[in-house]
Amino acid sequence: MKAIRRFTVRPVLPAPLRPLSDLARNLRWSWHTETRDLFQSIDPEAWAAAEGDPVRLLGRVCPARLAELAGDRRFRRRLTAVADDLDDYLAGERWYQSQTDGLPAAVAYFSPEFGITAALPQYSGGLGILAGDHLKAASDLGVPLIGVGLLYRHGYFRQSLSRDGWQQEHYPVLDPNELPLRQLTQADGAPAQVSLALPGGKALHARIWLAQVGRVPLLMLDSDVEENDLGERGVTDRLYGGGSEHRLLQEMLLGIGGVRAVRMYCRLTGHPEPEVFHTNEGHAGFLGLERIAELCSAGLDFDAALEAVRGGTVFTTHTPVPAGIDRFDRELVVRHFGPDAELPGIDVRRILALGKETYPGGEPNLFNMAVMGLRLAQRANGVSLLHGQVSREMFAGLWPGFDAEEVPITSVTNGVHAPTWVAPEVFRLGARQIGAQRAEDALAVGGSERWDSVADIPDQEVWELRRTLREQLVVEVRARLHASWQQRGAGNAELGWIDNVLDPEVLTIGFARRVPSYKRLTLMLRDRDRLMELLSHPERPIQIVVAGKAHPADDSGKRLVQELVRFADDPRVRHRIVFLPDYGMGMAQKLYPGCDVWLNNPLRPLEACGTSGMKAALNGCLNLSVLDGWWDEWFRPDFGWAIPTADGADTGSDRRDDIEAAALYDLLERRVAPCFYERGRGGLPDRWIEMVRQTLTLLGPKVLAGRMVREYVGRLYVPAAQAHRALTPDVARELAAWKTRVRAAWPGVSVDHVETTAPTATAELGTTVGLRVRVGLGELTPDDVEVQAVSGRVDAEDRITDATVVPLKPTGAPDLEGRLLYEGPLALDRTGAYGYTVRILPSHRLLASAAELGLAAVPPEEVVEGAGVLLR
Repeated sequence: MKAIRRFTVRPVLPAPLRPLSDLARNLRWSWHTETRDLFQSIDPEAWAAAEGDPVRLLGRVCPARLAELAGDRRFRRRLTAVADDLDDYLAGERWYQSQTDGLPAAVAYFSPEFGITAALPQYSGGLGILAGDHLKAASDLGVPLIGVGLLYRHGYFRQSLSRDGWQQEHYPVLDPNELPLRQLTQADGAPAQVSLALPGGKALHARIWLAQVGRVPLLMLDSDVEENDLGERGVTDRLYGGGSEHRLLQEMLLGIGGVRAVRMYCRLTGHPEPEVFHTNEGHAGFLGLERIAELCSAGLDFDAALEAVRGGTVFTTHTPVPAGIDRFDRELVVRHFGPDAELPGIDVRRILALGKETYPGGEPNLFNMAVMGLRLAQRANGVSLLHGQVSREMFAGLWPGFDAEEVPITSVTNGVHAPTWVAPEVFRLGARQIGAQRAEDALAVGGSERWDSVADIPDQEVWELRRTLREQLVVEVRARLHASWQQRGAGNAELGWIDNVLDPEVLTIGFARRVPSYKRLTLMLRDRDRLMELLSHPERPIQIVVAGKAHPADDSGKRLVQELVRFADDPRVRHRIVFLPDYGMGMAQKLYPGCDVWLNNPLRPLEACGTSGMKAALNGCLNLSVLDGWWDEWFRPDFGWAIPTADGADTGSDRRDDIEAAALYDLLERRVAPCFYERGRGGLPDRWIEMVRQTLTLLGPKVLAGRMVREYVGRLYVPAAQAHRALTPDVARELAAWKTRVRAAWPGVSVDHVETTAPTATAELGTTVGLRVRVGLGELTPDDVEVQAVSGRVDAEDRITDATVVPLKPTGAPDLEGRLLYEGPLALDRTGAYGYTVRILPSHRLLASAAELGLAAVPPEEVVEGAGVLLR
């Protein structure tokens, strides 16, 4: 029979065990081994059944066992030690507290998904895992972050397979009362809520749930409340589900409702108000509109409020392709904003202008969330060096007149939270070498360039560790494969073959990620005969573990999954290649350490960062990848392999896949497998062990989320906080008025004449050439602009590369026509084809970038012809 109503019955803990409740409710347990070990010791079988979730565990333990533990002095001592450790962690000074002045009092970090732990399934892939790792690293470093997201009642989907290998989706209902959450309440105990106005006089209400991620509070908004109609209750039903209006409402709730939730949380708890707002991808971009509305209600006009908001906003873009950006019909946006809906005090035309695609090829009737995010943030970044370059090129149209390399989008390469992703066995090996506290600090905080102590670990120990992790993966894979085949309808009698799937002595390759087409799940199947030969090689076989989810609406991705599954079902190879359904954090934490090689073969440059290979590397797994994302930045032959990219002008997609698949097979056959199987004098694979050692020594410190967050603090959060403080209401009005005046006067700005002292078209290295430029500034003054000489090597089309910028100085008063003369030296510091140009840019002390306004005046054709190009 089916229950007509469901209750959450919480256990009553005996007084000596009360600290267990606090330990279970703080998600630090998800990366703190001692806390997890303590909970496991309560009831190992119940711990396994609860899938490592302390909240579920405590709901399963019988009162007799709790009473027994309450009387167990040894357990109580362990409990006291772990509880005291958490108290020290939460209250003690950490890295952030030792830094100099100028740090933001708090930072609000908004993301549509957060991957903290499998026990809180609010993530779909890399974006969410990155956001979760960002919060954990901020906690370890003591950064006063407030996370803001949505609580999806179905989370992302659970994946299973049909008998013929087709992906099937399941959406289990999540009860917040059974999750490691608590409800934010008012002083009188009533639930804290935020509301958004909807068209037609309706409203969208949301409760605020709090997940405590170490020192960092994560606020999660939930629309499934009685005050809402059925449609509004479903706004937070599924992550990345529903149609366009559904997604718009989710993103309005995340951005606008999220700011209101932050204000309420700070008021109720006394937490410092954020000085910096960090938008993790465009989904949360509406947070800037809410903050503008706050300032407008306090007396600022829209333009001044926009400047004040931009100063304290950081925007991180994660997508390298326009198709990955949320875009909405402008009519839909109009319907949900303005006098009859949300933010009635803001002219909806100003809102539309923020998201309008004004660049060549843009769609004027679409509202682009990433474009709005960039316009509402004074600082923006991509998530690897290559992705920063791709992002500058992709969004260059927003800054007309500037080369892509000058577009004000920097990069902070992603990192991963090592305490979450490093296997306990790996940590223990490091702790034996340098001590537990130093090992913990090295993983959480980082700061060193190299982990040289890895060199002191004996080869035998390194190899035994790798074999132990591989053996654990084999056990895990067999259990998961057995469960998957049972879901597909197989009986136990036909599953005996699973006992021989994978071999702990065989080179093991992992491939696990989402399944959009650009990640090329099935590239390994391009030449199936060649792959079968590699899998069944008599002396140097390989085995492959594959996992991944296709988006529920992506039938092409599902077909890729089915193609891979059908190949893996072939009796000739099914002991050497497996597909594991329902890829998630729980599986990933077993998969990364147990693989010898992590494979990544996206279409370059479509992988923004690709952090799965980082997690594998921290466990001594070697990377075999296309030079994309972070691997393009940090690859060295000492610790991995690069798959060549076939990106010539005449290479179509099919031919490109053929070429790169052939390169992959060659690498596996001729370099990877021989390195793994060749033995030295001591019977160990010396070359392989040395590559593992180099991976840990050189890559380990780089791939840490602690390094990433420290970069965000120094390069983005501190400057944003300083700009936020500088942009007081009066200063914001001044900056807004200045921008308005400059934009209006810019058509009158011109470069009228350029001349140099160069007598010929050639000169010797080290020569300094005098440059004289006559300019017209119209209604502007020299204080409003900077006149620059831009020089460097030139290509065949006279485009300047690797440019050097030198400001020129005004000399004397305007001439009779109002023109000003600027002069300066031009140092010829490079040999070969060399050229220069001049330009005029707006200049103001509060601009974060000279390109901020997207305005530049350059010489017209007739002036260029007169000035010529130097040293061609």
